[in-house]
Amino acid sequence: MQHWLKFNHLEMNVMEALDLLNSLVDESDPDVDLPNSIHAFQTAERAREAHPDKDWMHLTGLIHDLGKVMALYGEPQWATVGDTFPIGCEFSDKCVFGKASFAQNPDIDNPVYRVHVSSAET
Repeated sequence: MQHWLKFNHLEMNVMEALDLLNSLVDESDPDVDLPNSIHAFQTAERAREAHPDKDWMHLTGLIHDLGKVMALYGEPQWATVGDTFPIGCEFSDKCVFGKASFAQNPDIDNPVYRVHVSSAET
């Protein structure tokens, strides 16, 4: 964790980060051929359509995947792509690559994270 808390890896604006993400193939979405930047703008637009009065939600939709740039600098995808790293509940067998894709996740053997319903739902 200390590796990332130094904030010395790169500096870029949001558009540069979105462009950089286009070079990442998200292992959790192998059936999607859209560039990550298009996905980001689509998400922001859907948020705008559903909640036209909530600018913060439009922005959140746009930037929700920016943390994936860490995968381009050596962080494993299981730690950066949200589709394959649920928190507070057991790993779902509905994930594209199944439970085997979590083999390197240190939480896999932690009983706290193996409950059927996440703590967010209780």
